[in-house]
Amino acid sequence: MLTLMQPGTVLVDVAIDQGGCFETSHPTTHSAPTYVINGIVHYAVANIPGAVPYTSTLALTNATLPYVIALANKGWKKACKEDTSLALGLNIVGGKVTYKAVADVFELKYDPISL
Repeated sequence: MLTLMQPGTVLVDVAIDQGGCFETSHPTTHSAPTYVINGIVHYAVANIPGAVPYTSTLALTNATLPYVIALANKGWKKACKEDTSLALGLNIVGGKVTYKAVADVFELKYDPISL
């Protein structure tokens, strides 16, 4: 799909730590953060939030605190039943793999969660 993009387009791969988002991604560093393939600029610095630790900590805390509060106040099962986005984060429950991608990668039995 790079050939469909205009030269000078910038791809920022914020998931390079987990293998990357784009087929052409490979990890870079703050000292050499970009590279160009087919006129498309790639930025794939691992652990981008590490460059601004205070700010990224505040952002992460603000994004996750509502989930933590729901889990603390309601327990995991009720919180997940009431919030499907939280339930989507379940990987293993009661020793059963409840996330299909994890089961597939490790060739384990997949057991869909029922709350």
